[in-house]
Amino acid sequence: MIDIKVYLLIGVLMFSLGIYIILSKKNAIMTLVGIELILNATNVNLLAFSNYHNHIDGQIFTLFMMVISATEVALALAIIVKMYKYFQNTNLDDFKTLHS
Repeated sequence: MIDIKVYLLIGVLMFSLGIYIILSKKNAIMTLVGIELILNATNVNLLAFSNYHNHIDGQIFTLFMMVISATEVALALAIIVKMYKYFQNTNLDDFKTLHS
């Protein structure tokens, strides 16, 4: 059985990579990828602690978070597509206002 430290290390690495992507990239799609990495790092930690303490609560909460993440991605991609059609790019620095 894998030790909980390995899962927590993977979660920390995913969270750190997500924060790095959000802070360094200007593309809206890459920012969305960074947010998803942060949410998945949280899911890894919830599952690790759920397995460590032999409770199902973390697994149930992770399932709800996965559903919320899927809807968040669908909504965010719809917004990004609309913004691309309007502004012809996905650079987040260009989206200072909602009108041209």
